Amino acid sequence: MADADRGYRLAESLTRAAGRTYFLASRLLPVDGRRAVFALYGYARTVDDVVDGAGGSQPRSARLDALENGLAAALAGAPVPAGLSRDEADMLAALAESVDRFAIPAETFEAFGRSMRMDLPGDPLFRNRYATLDALAEYTYGSAAVIGLQLLPILGAAPDPDTARGAALLGEAFQLTNFLRDVGEDLNRNRIYLPLDHLGAFGVDEQELRHDATAGTAGPRMRRATAHLIAVNRDQYRRTLPAIASLPRRSRPAICAAARSYSAILTAIEDRGHDVFAARAVVPVHRRLGHAVTAVAGRPALG
Repeated sequence: MADADRGYRLAESLTRAAGRTYFLASRLLPVDGRRAVFALYGYARTVDDVVDGAGGSQPRSARLDALENGLAAALAGAPVPAGLSRDEADMLAALAESVDRFAIPAETFEAFGRSMRMDLPGDPLFRNRYATLDALAEYTYGSAAVIGLQLLPILGAAPDPDTARGAALLGEAFQLTNFLRDVGEDLNRNRIYLPLDHLGAFGVDEQELRHDATAGTAGPRMRRATAHLIAVNRDQYRRTLPAIASLPRRSRPAICAAARSYSAILTAIEDRGHDVFAARAVVPVHRRLGHAVTAVAGRPALG
């Protein structure tokens, strides 16, 4: 039988190692909420690693099917089917327990799975270029917006359409920040998430992206495109502020801290002259700790 308690511990270790901003922000939540965040992150990280081809001898599509079927079984209270490791079965049990405890909408996991299949070569949904920001939003709804929606009941937020829209937008803002930080890494996987029309407006095409990546430094056109997309991203964060302010006082600091730390990645990119190819932009631990302290003190999420 799957062990949910062990699953929470495994998910916590995974979050600590791979999701440092989420891990630090989660420490500001009550224990039950914290464990649920770990369970959500553990599942998302595991699926994302499968799609990126990390570990396992099975085809990626079969591994993804097994995880999705395992989650469906766990949510239904049925035994986890064969084909999953003990660690995966235990983390799925933890996630199912959290979904039940906080009434997290099960359909959000379907949307998440759809977007993960958009990253999977050979899948009918596969896509690795996005012509416009609206086209990208189809992907980021499942990969990021639904994560915000999953967190709302954990945060104790009252059902409210404006808060839900803000939570979804914050997830998308985090995702666009990731895309700006990881342009080179994504290009190595033959993925371009930044919308091609926004890049093209500054004269950047795929050939130029690859040239800059090979050179290890962004050219003038790419730097201008990056500055523009950072402005778009900052506007996303700005529009989430009313929703963050509406969160319960007990859980609001966690989201404030995460928003500050993620938006600080944009500042790190700016500080190196908008060069997204020279090195990966990071926010030092001491600054993330400072964001947590600031959030607990009741300061706004940004600024």
